[in-house]
Amino acid sequence: MLAPARPLQARLLPHGPLDVVRQILLFSAAYWGYRLVRGQVDGKAAESFQNARELISIERGSHLFVEPAVQGWTSAHSWLIDSASWIYVNAQATVTVGALLFIYLMHNRSFYFVRNMLMVAMGMALVGYVIFPTAPPRFLPEWGFVDSVASLTGIAQDSVAVNALFNPFAAVPSMHVAFALMLGWPLARLVRQPLIKAIWLAYPLLITFVVVATANHFLVDALHGGLAAGASAWAADRLGQVRPALWAFRRAGAEATA
Repeated sequence: MLAPARPLQARLLPHGPLDVVRQILLFSAAYWGYRLVRGQVDGKAAESFQNARELISIERGSHLFVEPAVQGWTSAHSWLIDSASWIYVNAQATVTVGALLFIYLMHNRSFYFVRNMLMVAMGMALVGYVIFPTAPPRFLPEWGFVDSVASLTGIAQDSVAVNALFNPFAAVPSMHVAFALMLGWPLARLVRQPLIKAIWLAYPLLITFVVVATANHFLVDALHGGLAAGASAWAADRLGQVRPALWAFRRAGAEATA
């Protein structure tokens, strides 16, 4: 019984079960870092709203303030705004966890590059949340924004229960967009089926539309999320040069011939 199980364990858990525990602890530490930062922004509501209004001023000056029009157009189609709200609520956790599990189990040699990207990006985001807390558009109804997620779920996103779990002023950078890029790009390179590649390439664009249409982020937030993802990919690449046998990214073709 044990002999047939060993090749399967070596295929799925090439570094053993302790490595799985190590990865879980790393991501748990990142989450608790987020919770600590959540406490740091308490009492900064006024500053967060002022920062949001400054972003609107910048976008208006650059003729980029299209978020009310995007949400208005999306809301005109009930199925579309409900779909966007549902994706916003569910995609960040389910897609992220599912994608990480898939990469770890099926493309383990590329997992550590992706993990390093996520860790660097989360560290950058935590710094951004502390020095530039920003209210999301849904908190600014005077500009025509509506909390579509609350309308779908019946739970206000500024409720005590939601705020206990999530930072209500963590708009800059948009980690929804950053995560979509940091998972979509590697998966598009790892999978072989053209249709699946196309889906993963389109995933960051979908998430960008979702966060804007649901009034959870400004376009500037999404841009900063993209910059955070790019900087984290650069950092992960440098780390990969330090430990190429473990931390370097390996594409599907390279992995097959290694």
